[in-house]
Amino acid sequence: MSPLRIEVRAGAATHAGNLRSENQDAHLINPPVFLVADGMGGHASGREASELVAMAFDHRRWGQWVTPTTLKDATAAAAAAVGDLGRRVSGAPGSTLTGAGLAVHDDEPCWLIFNIGDSRTYLLRDEELEQVTVDHSQRQALMDAGLTSTAAAASAKRNVITQAIGGGLATDPELDLWMLPARPGDRVLLCSDGLSGEVSDPLIAVTLLSTPDPQAAAAALVAAAVAGAGRDNVTAVVVDAVLVEGHRSDQREWATDDTVDETTARLSGDTQPDLEVVP
Repeated sequence: MSPLRIEVRAGAATHAGNLRSENQDAHLINPPVFLVADGMGGHASGREASELVAMAFDHRRWGQWVTPTTLKDATAAAAAAVGDLGRRVSGAPGSTLTGAGLAVHDDEPCWLIFNIGDSRTYLLRDEELEQVTVDHSQRQALMDAGLTSTAAAASAKRNVITQAIGGGLATDPELDLWMLPARPGDRVLLCSDGLSGEVSDPLIAVTLLSTPDPQAAAAALVAAAVAGAGRDNVTAVVVDAVLVEGHRSDQREWATDDTVDETTARLSGDTQPDLEVVP
């Protein structure tokens, strides 16, 4: 039986935008984890909050793949660090979090997507763009209650989120998780709302399809957001699956939070994938 293997390429770009004097976004490319964090709570503390989130994931010893448990542990460490920051500074520092980890399930390399807040993760597969994550936002809550996207946008305040790491929220955040079998040619986009709020999904798809290099694609997306209104900090991380080899070839549906906890034991088994990241 051949070993599991996934080879990826990744690139990132970030910009303060046209109206902000400081960039409070942070991002991380540290295989097997890739993430974007969007800080809030004032200039210095917002920047520091997002950096603390990225550092909590960067300093963890991941091994060759992630599991729901290790992602939740890293999130808890990030929440503790941001909570400590909140006790030292005024205001309510906090951060969103979205990302993708490389995992194994049923003898197949997978994307393990995770999210808190309104930063987003998208999947481009077979020339179709799909938003994987669901925003934790006032607008999304109104849509879940039955309002149309247009009506929800008119009723909700911009950038009001319902979950975050810190941010003065009364309850601890819950990390949303999605398990997706990886396929060669997959392109995953992680971004702050400074991108998704300024660039339409069709333009995101066209840019990702027309720009093969992940670094160039990330830079092009950020440039498109800045060329528009550029009202917020904007960050994009693009991760491409160059090669995927597994022990199964059948197609499976996406697994969401209802089933992902049941996969933890399988993900932490003895089978290890070969992981190669090409700069």
